[in-house]
Amino acid sequence: MIYALITLGVFVLMEGITWCTHKYIMHGFGWYLHEDHHQPGYPHVFEKNDAFFVVFAVPSMLLFLFGTYTEYTFLFFIGLGILFYGIAYFLIHDVLIHQRFKWFKRTNNWYFKALRKAHKVHHKNMGKEETECFGMLFVPIKYFKEQL
Repeated sequence: MIYALITLGVFVLMEGITWCTHKYIMHGFGWYLHEDHHQPGYPHVFEKNDAFFVVFAVPSMLLFLFGTYTEYTFLFFIGLGILFYGIAYFLIHDVLIHQRFKWFKRTNNWYFKALRKAHKVHHKNMGKEETECFGMLFVPIKYFKEQL
């Protein structure tokens, strides 16, 4: 039971870490890697921005490695929380919002519509300054109210 709580807690914590990373790193000194993501119609399958997946994947893999070295420890479940968040991020951000894969093109779910709206507001400004909505799974209430 404690390991499930650790995994869930890390998953929730990752939203805050993602928000901070997006606002202060991607829209800060990491803008060089993130900039192409804000360009409409970027013609390549991969973006430089995809390098940030590695930033989160490496700690998760290391936690899996060290968390199973002799037996399963809490480190494994921290890595699992990061992995689950990464999967959710991929499905929400790359599949649902940006349609990099055409899997869920016609969803009418109010939550997903609110996520799309908040992300559209984020991309409204093509530059690194003066933008909003840096989170992924938890978005401001006003976008949910618009969908009801």
